Amino acid sequence: MSGWDHLEDFLRYLRVERQLSPHTLRNYRLDLTQFLEFCSEHREGLSLSQVTYQDLRPFLAAALKKNRKTTVARKLSTLRTFFKYLQRQGVASQNPAKLAPSPKLEKVLPHYLSVDETFHLLGEPKNEDFGTRRDLSILEVFYSGGLRLSELAGLNCKDVDLAQGVLRVWGKGSKERLAFLGQPAKGALTAYLPLRQRHLEQHRTGDETALFINSRGRRLSTRGVARVVAKWVRLAGLSPGLTPHGLRHSFATHLLEGKADLRAVQELLGHASISTTGRYTHLNLDYLMEEYDKAHPRSK
Repeated sequence: MSGWDHLEDFLRYLRVERQLSPHTLRNYRLDLTQFLEFCSEHREGLSLSQVTYQDLRPFLAAALKKNRKTTVARKLSTLRTFFKYLQRQGVASQNPAKLAPSPKLEKVLPHYLSVDETFHLLGEPKNEDFGTRRDLSILEVFYSGGLRLSELAGLNCKDVDLAQGVLRVWGKGSKERLAFLGQPAKGALTAYLPLRQRHLEQHRTGDETALFINSRGRRLSTRGVARVVAKWVRLAGLSPGLTPHGLRHSFATHLLEGKADLRAVQELLGHASISTTGRYTHLNLDYLMEEYDKAHPRSK
């Protein structure tokens, strides 16, 4: 059985057993395809059962020359998961990727908006046409619900409950959670949905299920959503470094500045670990010191 056959079996396992998202599966395929091609070119005839840490080092070194440290760390994580799977299948006797040290990553958090900047972005004068109403809904839902890019692009109409003001969101690992809609987000969706329906009626091959659709009536892709955010950030004269994740970051930051409980923010963001949510407290030193002064018996 060739390494390529093992790759397909591994991807099938990730899709069926672990139910990973298409985006994550694409990354696994890309990373492992590059690894197998590298082995074919530099270590022809090498079996996966024979791969050692010494065989991985040139691949990781070459990857580090072409990619950011975060990308190389992802590739190393992919290899660790792949060889762990091969161990369980009895193909490999060891996991050589476990011996490789992860690149030391800089702790870089995404750009975020102040409350005033957020209101400026969402308050830009907008027309009543389909595209503008859709774009405003996207911005409002991002900020109101704190969604990831893939979560927003994957929303279906049935996931929206305007009466209750909630969204059913499918996060990482196909985990379901509820996100909330404020009044502005509900109003934006209420104005957008009739225009969406009218737009679909003009495109018989459109996607009836997708909440956010493109000019052809198909589901708006993650790249399309990112373009929408970039467009309105530019028109609002804000930092061009703001990404869709920056709106999610702004959501978490503003909640914590408003003294929301860290555990509650963790649930709203869909973080598996509280330490991941804790990164968002980096900017609010005054708030943290205030909480310390209130709670610590020796703070005075």
